[in-house]
Amino acid sequence: MTPRERIAGARLYLVCDARPREFLAAAIRGGVDIVQLRDKSLGDEALAGAAREFHGLGVPFILNDRPDLVEACGADGVHVGQEDATPAQARAAVGEERIVGRSTHAPPQAAAADADPDVDYLAVGPVHATPTKPGRPAAGLEYVAYAAESVSKPWFAIGGIDAGTVHAVVERGATRIVVVRAITEAEDPERAARALRAALEVRAGA
Repeated sequence: MTPRERIAGARLYLVCDARPREFLAAAIRGGVDIVQLRDKSLGDEALAGAAREFHGLGVPFILNDRPDLVEACGADGVHVGQEDATPAQARAAVGEERIVGRSTHAPPQAAAADADPDVDYLAVGPVHATPTKPGRPAAGLEYVAYAAESVSKPWFAIGGIDAGTVHAVVERGATRIVVVRAITEAEDPERAARALRAALEVRAGA
């Protein structure tokens, strides 16, 4: 199964900065099934070094914003925002078997990504304002409901989702979420991931 084919089965997506392998393994034991390295503080060589901790964990590994470094980092794909490389540019850089994800913040962007053959999954949000994206206004729960009704590709709700807010996005139709602080700031990342996964599986009927 190619990385692209594995996206449909993913539910809990962790985005984090450079982290030790032990942290990542704990989160995966708890139910994380896709990980993204997003660390704007690192230069190219340091990013490639940090990426080594993300290899061989049994889940797809995505690199944020840098399709040009996917090969050097050994990543399974790349995630690009609205201000980054286009999906076509990302696809040309990473090839046909790797994953290309796309951030979306409003229905027209979601519709464009859903129709784009180079996009494998969408991130929908931010549902709530979040310090990981300063200045980005919240898209709200209405956007989650729109995606549930209108988007055919795999999509992940993102933005301020944690144990206290996950149930609201699930009630609006989300079966996949992206989290950052809900796991990176948890005292026990495995336990935090397990609680989030359980909330998602109620919706998915798992």
